[in-house]
Amino acid sequence: MTNPTLHVIARIVALPEKVEALKAVLLELVEPTRHEAGCIKYELLQNQSDPTDFTFVEEWTSHDALNTHSVSVHMKAAGAKFEGLVAAKPDVRQYNLLA
Repeated sequence: MTNPTLHVIARIVALPEKVEALKAVLLELVEPTRHEAGCIKYELLQNQSDPTDFTFVEEWTSHDALNTHSVSVHMKAAGAKFEGLVAAKPDVRQYNLLA
């Protein structure tokens, strides 16, 4: 049986000298996102062996909820701060739970 929710893995890599600055921007997203309609889970992880590597693990009730999140005020504000902090464009992937 498949789960009808949408799972998202979003990986963001900081420039080596900008790890703490990017971490601060990413942490600002957590609480407002967790209060959004349709957000089931929104966790921020930092790679233990590579501190430049951040990953959001997300679960949403629908594509509509995710789309609303993508254009939210706090996401737009964070995106505006990424320039000069990230090594590459964020890698965002959407998944369906199979088991």
